[in-house]
Amino acid sequence: MTANYNYPLIRPRPRRGLALLCVIACLSCSLILTIWYGMNSDRDYIHPVLTQLIPAGHCACQTSTTFQCSTCLSCPETGLQQPTTPSPSWQWDYPRDAPNEAFDQTQCQAAFPGLFEDVARGERHWRAHGRLATEDLDEIHLQHGMARAFISRGHLHVVAARAKGEDHRRKILGVLSSIHRALAADRERVSKRDIEFVFSVEDKVEDVTSPDLPVWVFARTPTEQGVWLMPDFSFWAWDNPNNYIGPFDQVVDRIQRLDIPWDDKKPQLVWRGKPSFAPKLRRALIEAARDQTWGDVKQVEWATGTNVLRMEEHCHYMFIAHVEGRAYSASLKYRQACNSVIVAHKLQYIQHHHYLLVADGPYQNYVEVERDFSDLSEKIEPLVENTEAARRIAQNSARTFRERYLTPAAEACYWRALFQGYSNVWNSTVNPWSADYGRERGLRYESFVLLESSRMYEFRADILPYGAA
Repeated sequence: MTANYNYPLIRPRPRRGLALLCVIACLSCSLILTIWYGMNSDRDYIHPVLTQLIPAGHCACQTSTTFQCSTCLSCPETGLQQPTTPSPSWQWDYPRDAPNEAFDQTQCQAAFPGLFEDVARGERHWRAHGRLATEDLDEIHLQHGMARAFISRGHLHVVAARAKGEDHRRKILGVLSSIHRALAADRERVSKRDIEFVFSVEDKVEDVTSPDLPVWVFARTPTEQGVWLMPDFSFWAWDNPNNYIGPFDQVVDRIQRLDIPWDDKKPQLVWRGKPSFAPKLRRALIEAARDQTWGDVKQVEWATGTNVLRMEEHCHYMFIAHVEGRAYSASLKYRQACNSVIVAHKLQYIQHHHYLLVADGPYQNYVEVERDFSDLSEKIEPLVENTEAARRIAQNSARTFRERYLTPAAEACYWRALFQGYSNVWNSTVNPWSADYGRERGLRYESFVLLESSRMYEFRADILPYGAA
């Protein structure tokens, strides 16, 4: 007799949890790749939805710089001024005085009111924090793109420098050369107090150090109070294998020679650049100007040379857009060399001359728009219709920056004001001699610039050999 057993049929249950995880993973990967594409693509057009998905990232689109006074042209910092003034008959004359790097302190104050705001701010900050000492500098770990130096009896000495390749090396040399030039033009440099300092040529403070440390930098955000602003490297000169620019004053001279009359300029807003440097900001500009008759905003393709404009060709437009990049953008001063209207979003990063920017009123020298460019049309269109109003803004910009605050005279004055303001809170002595090594602590600038490039990359004056054994 055979027994029949009816076993229930067991069906495998679908692994729904695993399937769901796979779907989520695929969607997440797709979203990440899509956002990555939006952030790194330099195509002229990507869908507006994708533009909205791009994170603010380093452009921090919700923050911007505001100053306490409406215009530092009319309310300059007086803390650094001396009671004496130049002769009443002396007045700033652009053609005569622009190349003069040898102004004394009273001439600097008379010629450039408002230029020294950040020096005074830095001095106030460090007075309130107990002044500066050698120990503060010793806390700063030199990263690539940084250097330590001192000024003793009017001479510049390099203690250490770290460069990751030619870009860093050239920028460090540009800063050192500018400092040396400002010192060489100062007839009283030997009697000035010795100081020691650290500077960075990186775009952002946070790339190399803490904003609470007394590092000299090209730009800062409003919350980065410990650092000191210095003029950027390209005031000395900037050239690289793919792009000849030259010394800044030479660029200004070239621009002025090739500029055209106001009435012959195109009544359009021009901008050229790579969207991927700051995709949230720059794509917002591209979209705000798209299909507008006043818009000539295009991405650059360096590999093919598509849409490339020379610096002086920007000046053939009535309006020039300025957009920050990864951090500050050193191109602002080149745009300000034109007799054109600068249109800039609310800036996040402050450079040493930004206190002179005036967004409205009789001294208006640029047009300020929101960081998302949502009000670009309403700001531009009235000026396109009324080009005389635009001309006044452009002329204010040229008189303020090209013909005064961005001249070699102003740059040298700012450097010496920085030396003075820093020395006012420097609470240590600077010993140019190392008893431990029986030699100088630093290599004189004149000798440093003669080193082979490779020896500048990881330079320390206390390690032999740096010159002779």
